[in-house]
Amino acid sequence: MSAVDAGGGYAGGVYLRSRTPDLLMMAVLAGLPGPLMRPWSRMHVNRPFPVAEAYTSGAPVYLGDAEDIMRRFPQLMAGLPFPFGCLCVPVLCGAVPAGVLVVLRYATRGVPVAAADRRGMEAVARRLGEDLEALERDGTAVEWDGEPALLRLPAPQGRPLRIGRFEWDVGSGAVTADGEAHALLGLGRTATTAGTMEALTAGLRPEDAFGLLTLGRQAARQAEPCVHRMRLWGPDGRPLLAELTPVPGEPAGRLGGVLLDQGAEPAVPESADRVTRGILSFDRTCRITYANPRAEGILGHSRAELAGRILWEAVPWFANPAYEDHLRAALFSDDPVYFLARNTPTNWLSVALFPSRDGVTVTLNPSGRPGHAPETATAAAGAFGSSDERTAVLYRPVALAIALTEAVTARQVSAVVTEELLPAFGGRQLAIYLQHERRLHLAWEMGFPSGFLDRFDGVGLDARIPGVETLTTGRPLFFESMEQLADAYPGIPMDTDVGARAFLPLIASGRPVGSCILGFDQPRGFSPEERTALTALAGLIAQALQRAQRYDTESALARGLQDALLPHQLPSVEQIGTIGRYLSGTQDIEVGGDWYDVIETGSGLALVIGDVQGHGVAAAATMGQLRSAVRAFALIGHGPQEIMSATNQLLIGLDPGQFASCCYVLLDPVTGDATAVRAGHPQPVLRHPDGSAEVLDLAGGVVLGVDPGASYPVTGLRLEPGAVLALFTDGLVEKAGTDIDEGIERLRSSLADVGHLPLPEAADRVIARAGLDDDRPDDIALLLAARRRPAG
Repeated sequence: MSAVDAGGGYAGGVYLRSRTPDLLMMAVLAGLPGPLMRPWSRMHVNRPFPVAEAYTSGAPVYLGDAEDIMRRFPQLMAGLPFPFGCLCVPVLCGAVPAGVLVVLRYATRGVPVAAADRRGMEAVARRLGEDLEALERDGTAVEWDGEPALLRLPAPQGRPLRIGRFEWDVGSGAVTADGEAHALLGLGRTATTAGTMEALTAGLRPEDAFGLLTLGRQAARQAEPCVHRMRLWGPDGRPLLAELTPVPGEPAGRLGGVLLDQGAEPAVPESADRVTRGILSFDRTCRITYANPRAEGILGHSRAELAGRILWEAVPWFANPAYEDHLRAALFSDDPVYFLARNTPTNWLSVALFPSRDGVTVTLNPSGRPGHAPETATAAAGAFGSSDERTAVLYRPVALAIALTEAVTARQVSAVVTEELLPAFGGRQLAIYLQHERRLHLAWEMGFPSGFLDRFDGVGLDARIPGVETLTTGRPLFFESMEQLADAYPGIPMDTDVGARAFLPLIASGRPVGSCILGFDQPRGFSPEERTALTALAGLIAQALQRAQRYDTESALARGLQDALLPHQLPSVEQIGTIGRYLSGTQDIEVGGDWYDVIETGSGLALVIGDVQGHGVAAAATMGQLRSAVRAFALIGHGPQEIMSATNQLLIGLDPGQFASCCYVLLDPVTGDATAVRAGHPQPVLRHPDGSAEVLDLAGGVVLGVDPGASYPVTGLRLEPGAVLALFTDGLVEKAGTDIDEGIERLRSSLADVGHLPLPEAADRVIARAGLDDDRPDDIALLLAARRRPAG
């Protein structure tokens, strides 16, 4: 409560660390209904949200302007696309973070959080940290793993009808209450008795009991005497007002309490009962506080049946998930919310929600059918006439966010925006420009006349056009008609005389990425929710594009590194022919760690193939180190077993967090005798001179980089004249949904079929069959070695 007051908010809460590493749990929630906030009750410290940043950085995060949240935390706005402010202050137990204090308030729209609000929040966080530190000293673990405790915030005074009194020693917990207080709290009218506040409030709802205890502790610490008030719900469902005041002349911590019975419902102007449309009010926990006669008729329940009940329990159609975001919008923002709702299979209502710090007033008016709402509701809702269409605006961002996480390249990101963003908002045109060296370059377009956008390609950031200014100012620009656009930017080329445009800045982590243009065929309005959602989604798109640019850079580096490390020409040996092939995977553009090599040593010809676990620059770099190590060990005369053991020790010493498989065959070109070692690598396939092929059974050890004491036994084999030995990586034989043995059998059969062909053509045939698979997750390396038949 103190934090909400200090931060000028309407709701707040506390996140505490849990027994699960790096997971924060919401321990306390005040001013909002628990069910609507359940998706945000768990917060991983690595998530891109202000609570997580405050916890990990140890510094407060103050976001008074909704646009600050849109730019810095677009993922948060994608789930809560409403204009609101968010103040997050870390709570420390000594020097160790224990949690985060959060206050929500109405968006200030460009006005930063005042210094007084910051100081007040930080003072409350310090006191909370001191209290938690005291609990730790007493042996209580400062952790939370359950549901959040719900508290009710103080409410304005109502109309007293009955009065109960009590005295409360907050320090000892002792309470003395009169008979009227006992009766109001559902304990029966008894003589004055002494007890505890927990016993006195046992009949209240948990959030009210917790809230009253918190209010008492706050009042006990107050330096100057003043009245502290809170609205409660009595055990019989009637509202009560509790007042706490320090007792004059008594030691600190002794409070006088008054309970005021306000009747069956709060006092409301008599005029509300005479209004012809339905009027309903509920507090910030979504408990109904008032319904006029027209609302009784529309909802089919009397005022007495509605008062004190949770909104979606009393009015079941409000429990439809399609309306949850409308409720959240009214509780988070001070802007009115308009939507159409179906209260029966055939009846529609035009619903308007008018929020305030104490609750929300609802107006209900029958509507003939979707699209025929009253003029005010339709205007506020922009181009969306039905609740289903409005719901798409609020729920489609989730699908877009999920799809963006799977997009790798800038083209894939643009395709996701085309498939998800345009349908959600009824757009027909899309253009994405990326910023490079202070110029905007067209990266993607759809729906514009051919060549129209070419004139804007490469434009500098000093040009006065909306696609540039939205990026340089960081603010979205919305034009409800082409006339508005022409008035704002005289002389700008137009591709059409009608329609609407939205220009969105693509900014990620404070850095300009580019701009996004959405085009619409007809003039249209943009509701506050649409503007908020589009701005937040632009942040998500910018982050995805930034990741794609980094990915492209890393991939190009890895490709270049891999190309440099793979042998471009294999040694020529009179008795042995060798050929290598490499094929990239198709599911993404990252390179793998596959390699092959042929080395002329003093003991014979070494045939090597290996596969480093993983993809990207790290895998390619490790592959290069291993290939160089194997080559060096071979050239100084080590045998196969020594080479494999030494390479294993080297990889463990490098500690790259990776492992690798390898197969090393040392072949005497003259006799065809060979010795081989294998470290977790697929068995080679040998084609005999008679055309038959078999999978060899070479002894082997574990993969490299795992066990420092691993041993690698040596197996002898022989290549007859005309035989072909195939070494390969698992990408050649593995396929999702099939057994690897099937892939090995296909390879054995392929090698038997093409063994009569020249070696280069045979290699092309074998690897081409795998290349036909357009959903191949792994790279492929293939090395063929053939012992030539004697001439003549």
